Formats: sequence, structure tokens, C-alpha cells
Amino acid sequence: MQGNNLDNYNRLKDYLQSLGSVVVAFSGGVDSSLLTYAARDALGDNMAAVTARSHAFPERELNESKSFCAQNGIKQFIIVSEELDVEGFKNNPPNRCYLCKSELFTKIRQVAVDNGYADVVEGSNVDDKGDYRPGLVAIKEQGIKSPFLEIGMGKQEIRSISKDLGLPTWDKPSFACLSSRLPYGEEITVQKLSQIDKAEQFLLDLGFKQVRVRHHKNIARIETDDAGFELLLNSETRRKVNEYVKSQGFAYVALDLRGYKTGSMNEMLSQKTIEAVVAST
Repeated sequence: MQGNNLDNYNRLKDYLQSLGSVVVAFSGGVDSSLLTYAARDALGDNMAAVTARSHAFPERELNESKSFCAQNGIKQFIIVSEELDVEGFKNNPPNRCYLCKSELFTKIRQVAVDNGYADVVEGSNVDDKGDYRPGLVAIKEQGIKSPFLEIGMGKQEIRSISKDLGLPTWDKPSFACLSSRLPYGEEITVQKLSQIDKAEQFLLDLGFKQVRVRHHKNIARIETDDAGFELLLNSETRRKVNEYVKSQGFAYVALDLRGYKTGSMNEMLSQKTIEAVVAST
């Protein structure tokens, strides 16, 4: 590793070393994987990863997190943080992510306290500031530290450093909890999350990389990238996708011609609603 990547990675390790000991909120995604690896590199046994399982977190993501920790000698705690049990969450309000993160980090903080770790860190980066993310408010309220924000690192640097380090997550597609596939105000249920999970897993197994199945009652709206569009040019692939997704309980299967866009459900919120949520939290 050379140049800016080496400088940024050393800054990250220096920041983590200054904390003494940490638990990392580890989802198995690009950001938290680099943070977890760097914490192990900087602190050795004075760190651990904490991964939460729930109906909104696919089993494949949990299994990938386990493999990552096993391969890198990282101690991992797996906790249950079921968002659907949080009061108000299943109603899918605009502050849904705030409710989720408040619950999650309360539990992760308790793991740190019970096991003698000084701090909790998580993987938000500077690019996360550009979207509507009420979960960041909950993170700040609980005193959770965000090293990438502190040292000014964004997604591009995180992927580049991860590639230099040989981490398998360096080009992993972005992922968000399955609850984000439903429009605000539509009730979140185990059945709907299962429909989304199975449909997305089928698409991934077909070779799709960056893909979302947005749940609009009896309509499944697929968002994908250019490579996904190429796959769908094949009539046999389209037939398989249509038949399987309908078998999960959808009446119609639609393709969003704009393609994949992170946080696309947030476009339904007015600026006034966003301001009201931020003010209330």
C-alpha cells in the first residue's frame, strides 16, 4: 500500500489506537469490514466485532460476517436486535432508522460494557452525510464514535484501501436493511421482509450484483445497475425472474428504468417532513 491510501489507513489505525479498546458495529459491509480489520490491526485482542441478527438482515450477510471474522482472527459477538419489536418501528415512520439505531446501539453498548471495552465504533463515512439518515442522530446521541467521519474518509477511499489490503469486500455492492425496501407508512411485517429477501437472493444467484426489490404491495419494483439491465436483455432470464418473484406473492414485477439508486424511498419525503423528523429526534 502506498501514497494516500497508506496515509489514510495509518490515520485510521492511529485513531483507533487512541481509544484503547473498542467493539465495532459489524454488518459485513464494505465500511464496517475495513473498520473491523483496521481495529484488529491496531488493537489486537483489545477489540471485538458485534453483529446483530434480525428479520431485516439476510442470513447471507450474517454468514459472510462470520467468515470474515474467522478468517481474520476476530472475536465476534452475535446479538439479536429485532427491529419489529421496537415500539412504532413496524409502522414504518420517517424516523424508522432512528428507532432502529437507538435499539441496536443500546445493545451494542451493553456488550462493550459487559466485556470491558472502552468504546463503540461504527462505519459511517463522509458520503453518508449527503442523504437523509436519521440513524446518524441516534449514533451521535449515544456517543458512538465514527472514525471515518472523524478523519474525513469517504466510500472511494474505503474501497481503495480495502482492495490494497486484499479484503473480499472491497467491491461488494452497497447494502441496506430490508426494511428500506418498503415505502414509508406501509407496515413492515416478517412476511414482507421474507418476500423481499427471497426475491433479492434469487436475483443475486442469477448473477445480479447491485440490486434492490422495492415492495409496493402487490408490485415488486426491481432496481439494478447497468450490468443487471444487460442480464435482463435475455428473455429466458426475464422469464425466470418474473415467475420466481411472482411466486413470492407479487402480482406484478416491474423494472425501474432509472436503475439502482441508494435511498430512493427517501424521495417520497418532503423537505418539511425531513426537517420535522430531525427536529423531533
